[in-house]
Amino acid sequence: MNDARETILGRIREALSIPAQKPVTHDAASQQPSSPRSITDCLPYVGPTFEERLALFCKNAKELTADFRLCETEADLSAQLAQIAQAEGWKKIATHATDLTASATAALGLPVLQTDGGYNVNEMEQCDAGISACDALIAQTGSVLITSQSAGGRALSVLPPHHVVLARREQLVADLPAAFALIQAKYAPNYPSLISFITGPSRTGDIERILVLGAHGPKKLTVLCV
Repeated sequence: MNDARETILGRIREALSIPAQKPVTHDAASQQPSSPRSITDCLPYVGPTFEERLALFCKNAKELTADFRLCETEADLSAQLAQIAQAEGWKKIATHATDLTASATAALGLPVLQTDGGYNVNEMEQCDAGISACDALIAQTGSVLITSQSAGGRALSVLPPHHVVLARREQLVADLPAAFALIQAKYAPNYPSLISFITGPSRTGDIERILVLGAHGPKKLTVLCV
């Protein structure tokens, strides 16, 4: 008990030794607080070009153990999806109706559970993969932005063990402020019931700090961008 007490007190003493942040400065003439920096200045830097955003998204996705693939054409996207399905031995998939998902999943020739007109949750849990569209890809964090409207409901991205996101290059945005601006411009004032940022596969490290994938959702995340 004494050892634990000393450890806690030691951490407190260490924290107190770090100088506090300086108070907000005021302009001498106006006596008004100095203008705060833009929120963008406080976030990780993202380059201005598409190539820089793409490289950053690829880097972040790799670090998050997400599989990101850039496809040249829609036919290439369908071929990449078929390759994944064959490698993993998919027997059934769940998806919803968009131009990308329709063409890509039709080429697989597998039984499909469509979520657009209602579905059985137990049946969805038996699907090998959930294939959805998205609202945006965020270079700054390697995240996928989805809503219940863009991703086929609330469960498609959660219940199947493998979530596959189909996106277009113009959906790659630089940072979180750009993503929130996109959501506001697209949906306000009637926002969807679900807005979610998916940053890598579901994971937890709660038990002895051992990383476990798939704890609260899909253990695999693949992003195919055409």
